[in-house]
Amino acid sequence: MTRLFRFGALLACCLSFLPATAAFADVDQSDPQALIKTATQQVLDEVRAKSIAPDDIGRIQDIVNRDILPYVDFSRTTRLAMGPHWRTATPEQRTQIEQQFQLLLIHLYSGAIAQLKPDQKIDYPPVRSSPGDTDIVVRTLAQTSTNPVEIDYRLYKAPQGWRLYDLNVLGAWLIQTYRQQFNEKIQQGGVDGLIQFLTARNQELVSGKAQ
Repeated sequence: MTRLFRFGALLACCLSFLPATAAFADVDQSDPQALIKTATQQVLDEVRAKSIAPDDIGRIQDIVNRDILPYVDFSRTTRLAMGPHWRTATPEQRTQIEQQFQLLLIHLYSGAIAQLKPDQKIDYPPVRSSPGDTDIVVRTLAQTSTNPVEIDYRLYKAPQGWRLYDLNVLGAWLIQTYRQQFNEKIQQGGVDGLIQFLTARNQELVSGKAQ
């Protein structure tokens, strides 16, 4: 599972890690596929210009705060991953879960970015949608040395434009997978048990003990 989501995070980075320059203003947020495509090229340009060390969590955190959060509805992702347990959590617990979940994905990003290659090729099949759709899946095909790997991005239409909130890699949707894991931890130790699990997992990743 860890390997799966490290690879998923690798492709998620193609959307997320954009340079903090005026070029971002050119991203068409009214077209979900254009948003994914333009952002993908931006991150590949960033990798070509300067590689990102997998242990440089500080730099990755800065990029997340500056460039990811405005275009990814992470609160929506966390709420859906929590499922019905979200309603029973206190505001303080919700804040802690969102912070720790975000940090967990940042750690996964850090390991994945190091695998990005400057010559990485991404194909974009046509988007299947109808006028008036407010929730769309954008498919991409990452070319590898063997078979292409399909990565699906799920976005919804917000007042500010399209926002990413879920992704599917190798047939596993991120929200669905984490919902199962979150539910197990909550059944065992309540919402506080989930917070403790996420916190401990992040501490393991920081110390390099996680597999």
